[in-house]
Amino acid sequence: MSNVAAIILAAGKGTRMKSGLVKVMHRVVDKPMISYSVRAAKAVGAGRLAVVVGHQAQTVRDFFSSDETIVFALQEEQLGTGHAAACARTALEDFSGTVLILCGDVPLLKSETVGAMLENHEKRGAVVTVLTTHLENPFGYGRVVKREGGRISRIVEEKDATPEEREIDEINSGIYCVSAEFLFKALAGLKCDNAQGEYYLTDIVKIAAQESRLCLAFPTDDPTEVMGVNDRVQLAEVSTIMRSRINRGLMLSGTTMIDPAATYIEEGVSIGADTIIHPNVHITGSTVIGTGCIIEQGASIRDSVIGDRVTIKAGSVAEESRIGDEASIGPMAHLRPGTRLGEHVKIGNFVETKKITMGRGSKASHLTYLGDAEIGADVNIGCGTITCNYDGVNKHKTVIGDNVFVGSDVQLVAPVTVGSNSLIAAGTTVTIDVPPDSLAIARTAQVNKVDWVKNRLVKG
Repeated sequence: MSNVAAIILAAGKGTRMKSGLVKVMHRVVDKPMISYSVRAAKAVGAGRLAVVVGHQAQTVRDFFSSDETIVFALQEEQLGTGHAAACARTALEDFSGTVLILCGDVPLLKSETVGAMLENHEKRGAVVTVLTTHLENPFGYGRVVKREGGRISRIVEEKDATPEEREIDEINSGIYCVSAEFLFKALAGLKCDNAQGEYYLTDIVKIAAQESRLCLAFPTDDPTEVMGVNDRVQLAEVSTIMRSRINRGLMLSGTTMIDPAATYIEEGVSIGADTIIHPNVHITGSTVIGTGCIIEQGASIRDSVIGDRVTIKAGSVAEESRIGDEASIGPMAHLRPGTRLGEHVKIGNFVETKKITMGRGSKASHLTYLGDAEIGADVNIGCGTITCNYDGVNKHKTVIGDNVFVGSDVQLVAPVTVGSNSLIAAGTTVTIDVPPDSLAIARTAQVNKVDWVKNRLVKG
C-alpha cells in the first residue's frame, strides 16, 4: 500500500449532546470516541495524522499530547465538512499519496474495512473512493448517485435531494480515500450554494466526476460500522454495539458469559478459558483473569491480575490488585490498590484491604480492615480485626508472621510486628511487638456485679 495520511474531522461542538464537553471526547465504553478513529487510521499505516479541531480544541489536544504522530489543524469557524478538511491543508502541505478522511464521531468503523477500502482504491486507480452502505431507512443521510458502470457522479444531501433521489438507499458514510494531489485543489474550488450554506466535502465527488476522474463506492455490509454519534441516545447505541463486539471476542476465545448484554468489559481485558462471568460484572483497564475463574454478579475489577480458579463473589471490588490461584474473595469484599494475595487466600464478606501482602492459605473471613500490612502464610485473621495504620500524620506498617491466629475484635496499632506461631487473644489491642510462639492478651479482667441490674430496677 502506498503512502497514506489521514485527516480526522473533530471540530464540531455536538449541540445535540447537550453537554459541556465537546462531542468527540464523550466515551464509548472506555475511550473518547475520537480515539477509535485515530486507532483505525494508524492500523492501516497512516504515518501522518491531522486532527481538525474547533470547539474545545485544547481538550482534544491535551488528550493526545503524548502522541507525536498527530498534528492539529484549527477550524475557527465551522463552515462545513469541506471547510474542515481544507483546514488540514497546511498540516499535509508536502504530502503526496492517499489521504484517508475519517470522522471523529464514527467510532465503530473497523480497521479491516478501512484497509480493504484503501486497497481497492489504489488497485482501481480511483481519485476518490467513498465508504457507503445500504439502509432500509436512509432518512437524514446523503444519497450516493451513480451513473452507468457504477461510478459515483455525485452525493446529494437529504435537504438538497429530489424526491427520486431520496428513494436511493445507498448512503454516504462521510469516510473517504482521496488522492492528495486532487483533494486540496478540489477543496479550494468548493461552493456553498446549498440549503445549509456550507462547504460540503461531498462536492469533491462532483468535481472529480466533471473532470471524468474515477470515483468509486466501497460498500460495507455492516451499517453499524458507519453509525455516527449525534446525541446521547446514539452514544448509548454505539457503546452497546462496541461492548457486544468485545464480549463476542471473549466468548469465542473460551469465556462463558451468563448474560452478555448485562456484562461490561473494556477492550484490552484478558480472560482465560472456562472462566464464567455472571451478569452486571464490570471488568476494566489492564485486567488479566486466568482460567477456570468464577466472577459473580455485581463484581467490579479494575487493573488487576487474577490467577487461575479464583472465585470473586457477588458485589466485590478489586482495584490494582493481584490475586493468587484458587483464592476466594467476598462477597462484598473491597481490595484496594496495592493488595497482593497468595494462593488459596480467603478474603470474606465486608473485608477491606489496602497495600497489603498475604501469604498462601491465609484468611480474613469477616468484617475486617487490613491496610499497610505484611501477613504471612496460614494466618487466621478474626472478625472485626483492624490494622491501625494511620496516626493522623503518617502511615505505619503491621507485620504478621506465618501460622499466627488473630482472634476477633483485635486492633493492631502500627508499627507493630507479630512473630510466627503466635496467638492474639480476642479483644486485644496490640501496641508492642509480639515474640514468636507467644500469646498476647491485653484486656482488663472481667468483673461480674451480682444482682446489679435487679437492684438498679428496684431503686428506680
